Amino acid sequence: MSEKYQVKKIERGKLIVSGKADSIFWNKAYIINGLLSPWSICDGNKTVFKALWDDDFFFFAFIANDSDPYIDNTDNSKYSINNSDRIELFFRTNSIMNPYYCLEIDPTPRIMDFKAKPNKNFDFNWNWPKSDIQVKSSKTNTNFIVEGKISIKSLITFNLLIENRLEVGVYRAKYTLNSNSLYEPNWFTWIDPKTKTPNFHTSSSFGVFILL
Repeated sequence: MSEKYQVKKIERGKLIVSGKADSIFWNKAYIINGLLSPWSICDGNKTVFKALWDDDFFFFAFIANDSDPYIDNTDNSKYSINNSDRIELFFRTNSIMNPYYCLEIDPTPRIMDFKAKPNKNFDFNWNWPKSDIQVKSSKTNTNFIVEGKISIKSLITFNLLIENRLEVGVYRAKYTLNSNSLYEPNWFTWIDPKTKTPNFHTSSSFGVFILL
């Protein structure tokens, strides 16, 4: 596994999640500047991802170059979230992904969280404990922003944070109208998994976050 991202540490309790990713502490973060679109010609290169951490929380922020994201407002079910533009973070416990944990968050920001095992064996009855995660969002004339934090305690409990390392997938789904006037997804990823068809649920789509 060659792709690595370094997560800088900040002083405890200083970064307040606003949904705008406008804290001065975000200026300290290294940037993943652009996600790949291996399976389409869509331009995802303006999507920005950042992460930071302190003694209590892992912080993340997505800034997606989309001023008019598609949102399925049928209801607030995971089905509607799955049919909406969203950003995604996956965390795995090991290289065989048994298990791994998924966070898919739309611009409103509704969360579709679930636990998974290999071969897309999904447990949608599982949820990240609400006391261990906070997510907020906002929209500007040019983009939407999803900002959040996850407790270090939960990352340790789920055997995800080991020796200051996290194995993470960073993704985005963008829906566009096709020639039949139906919305269909385009998929963007930090790491190209080298699959013929879109697939984030594979070991080759993960990289390593090193908490400095």
